[in-house]
Amino acid sequence: MEQQPNKFLVWIKTSPTARMMMIGFLSVLLIIPLVYIEDLIKERSLRQETVVDEISKQWGNEVSLYGPILKVPYKVYSEKMITDQLTKKVTSEMIEHINYAYFFPDKLKINSSINPEEKKRGIYTTAVYNSSIAINGTFDSLDFSQQEIDEKNILWNKSKILLKTTNVKGVSSILSVDINNEKYDLSSVSSNDHYSDYGYYTLESKIIPIKNKGLLTKSIPFALEFGVRGSKEIRFIPIGKETTAQITSNWKTANFMGEFLPYNPDKIREDGFDAKWQILDVNRPFPQQHFGVLPNLNEFDFGVNFKIPVDEYQKSERSAKYGFLVICLTFLIFFLIQTMSKVDMHPFQYLMIGLALLMFYTLLVSISEHSNFLKAYAIASVSVISLITLYAKSILKDKRFMWFVGLALSALYAFIFVIIQLESYALLVGSIGLFIILASVMYLSRKIDWSNN
Repeated sequence: MEQQPNKFLVWIKTSPTARMMMIGFLSVLLIIPLVYIEDLIKERSLRQETVVDEISKQWGNEVSLYGPILKVPYKVYSEKMITDQLTKKVTSEMIEHINYAYFFPDKLKINSSINPEEKKRGIYTTAVYNSSIAINGTFDSLDFSQQEIDEKNILWNKSKILLKTTNVKGVSSILSVDINNEKYDLSSVSSNDHYSDYGYYTLESKIIPIKNKGLLTKSIPFALEFGVRGSKEIRFIPIGKETTAQITSNWKTANFMGEFLPYNPDKIREDGFDAKWQILDVNRPFPQQHFGVLPNLNEFDFGVNFKIPVDEYQKSERSAKYGFLVICLTFLIFFLIQTMSKVDMHPFQYLMIGLALLMFYTLLVSISEHSNFLKAYAIASVSVISLITLYAKSILKDKRFMWFVGLALSALYAFIFVIIQLESYALLVGSIGLFIILASVMYLSRKIDWSNN
């Protein structure tokens, strides 16, 4: 007895509607591994950040610095009311408190020379640096008049110099500040809550007897020089009434950052950069004097980023976001060929083509970790296009269809690569490209007989 053909399989092979439903189901099914691939890319990117942070922590974290600041204590008094429990008599007592005034320099000049180098761990690379920093300037106006503080309550002879930085581990030389040609060592202030101080450690000098030294009647000059190891970036806060800064380095890919940019147009050179800043007190919204506590001034910093720009993971992630589009368009190509040529294709063959398309992204991210993105994209795309093209030859039985599939996939991957590289025009180019693809599909399918559904 002759076996009857399976009606469902016959319907799948002969009905365009059935093939479209099957292709749609497979496309949705392949979203699951595509999501896992995107998670893999994110995981590798986070791993890179973790390794870079570990290297930075061991060598020395990013450096943000501001100072020196003159810290002057002064007395304030509060009245405390005391009630006798027996006689109910109320008396008052004056309680003495010590507050602090913080004076920023009138003239502040910063010179920094940075010598970066690359540090590697496995396949990951980051930039670290050694720097020498020279800071000098003057305190010209030490004025308590706005606070109406009596002169006798100002403890001038207990003044200190403060320097604040996010990186004390990387300091590679003894710190001392020169005040009027006399040196005062700086040391860390013991504190368990330095993170509450906006992430800054405080370095403080010994007592400077300003009044006994006769410094109140004239400008107070200061100078300090030190070396510090850091990573990723170096930043300064312009606390001077007039701040001038210069940062030189042999690093060729400078990324200037922060609230203020260098003013000199010739800052980038063939052998590195020489950047200069000039910032006045009117350019930033905080005063030269602070009473009680110092504010958070992080948002007003400026500096240079030495972090090595690694965007392979970002580009790979953007590529994966177009994965569903690539799968759908590739399936559409085979669907049109199958419909127009009456060639039978099994759902398993569509599944193999979809899995080959997914392999592109794993190849891309793995190769890009050891090479640049362009080379990785070229190798991955050529490999996948070749695989699918040869597979198309075996199932479509026609070299014309094979070349059509190869050219179409090449154009598609080239189109995706162009979109990834573009930033400002990505949406425009993408929209035009999709419009052309839609018009091509409409043109090729205009004569297909859809009556057999």
